[in-house]
Amino acid sequence: MMEGESKQMAGNILGNNMVNVTGKIVNDLEFSHELYGEQFYNFILEVPRLSDVKDMLPITISNRLFEGINLGPGTRVKIDGQLRSYNRQSPNGGKNRLILTIFARDIMVVSDDEYIKNPNEIFLDGFICKDPVYRTTPFGREISDLLIAVNRPYSKSDYIPVIAWGRNARFCEKLKVGDRIKLWGRVQSREYQKRGENNEIITRTAYEVSITKMEKANKDELIST
Repeated sequence: MMEGESKQMAGNILGNNMVNVTGKIVNDLEFSHELYGEQFYNFILEVPRLSDVKDMLPITISNRLFEGINLGPGTRVKIDGQLRSYNRQSPNGGKNRLILTIFARDIMVVSDDEYIKNPNEIFLDGFICKDPVYRTTPFGREISDLLIAVNRPYSKSDYIPVIAWGRNARFCEKLKVGDRIKLWGRVQSREYQKRGENNEIITRTAYEVSITKMEKANKDELIST
């Protein structure tokens, strides 16, 4: 494969996972890891919804992106990137946990009074890798849970939990493992509780994509940038 073709393919794959979020940093940057001399840091971004609820989203960023920028608590930023996943091994030999983070590809400081129409947007183009689970809530709302595999360069994939509501939930009932879908929505956080080994109650945060629009795609269709 020629170098130009390789770059074009990588660009196309990058176009199947696009996130744009705007919000305020809530904590100091924490060192995560170093790779080939590049240092990566994590922080939490508070992103508003239309309601009073706010999503607390994890961000991973390279030190090369914020040189000369003061990224401290309270700083309002706009981030373009991708939603990525990795498995974290349990220290006690238990089940691995699927960890999600927004991997920043660009960052910009914005003023507090600058209007952002849609502060939380995501587009994914991937494949169903687990049978959708359709159910109704105690209040009668229809909901479907999906797990989407989104390809990444160098034969990697991100596995992203997705939820759909109402008519989109009913549409998901017809989807099967291997089907390719395109979806638009937002990245959201939610707290849940579980019981630990010593019966203590542990509060954790889960991240998922909430769908606002979706469509089934042709498996052979080229991924658009």
